[in-house]
Amino acid sequence: MPLPKAVLFDLDGTLIDSAPDLGAAADKMRIDRGLPSLEYALYRPMAGSGARGMLHVAFGMTEAHADYEDFKNEFLNNYQQAMTVKTTVFDGVTDMLAVLQAHGLRWGVVTNKSQRFTIPLSQQMPLFTTAGAVVSGDTTPYAKPHPAPLLEAARLLGLLSGDCWYVGDDERDIVAGKAAGMVTVAAHYGYLGQEADVLRWGADHVIHHPLELVDLLGKA
Repeated sequence: MPLPKAVLFDLDGTLIDSAPDLGAAADKMRIDRGLPSLEYALYRPMAGSGARGMLHVAFGMTEAHADYEDFKNEFLNNYQQAMTVKTTVFDGVTDMLAVLQAHGLRWGVVTNKSQRFTIPLSQQMPLFTTAGAVVSGDTTPYAKPHPAPLLEAARLLGLLSGDCWYVGDDERDIVAGKAAGMVTVAAHYGYLGQEADVLRWGADHVIHHPLELVDLLGKA
């Protein structure tokens, strides 16, 4: 496979570990209602599903529930007020990006998180100062698994989609990357979701640590 000119990444579960703050936003809703707090370990596997996953853990609630939208808005407000309290960059990500840039590769972010969160988050975390593109879930009319956000990121970088690789920790990332004509990499260290079978996603590569991407690119 040809080496890329840029590498695009999913955000939550791939570059940053935001599960503690996502879980805390949902757990606060339980506490505010006089319910006992749940263990963080219950929230973490569903962090990649955002509000839908967190509310399902906290209240067993699905999108079909009559109060879902009200609960979702409350969750999102809680999260917006405390997005970077416990959120960290995954071990190895900073070093990995430094190596890519040292070898002339550009990088960017394509996430389903809305701009309401990605803009302040990227401004608050130093990691993103060197990102060439940050595409949110509402930047284009479609979110992943549609390829539109990935194609937009390539456009912002001034590249063809085939010049980019895409790294993500969810099956929709791999589906979107393939649809965009990019080499895909599954981040096995991410959230993945319950009962995920990464090998069935059909990714071109699977990595278990961010620095393994450097080895794949032959940039070690």
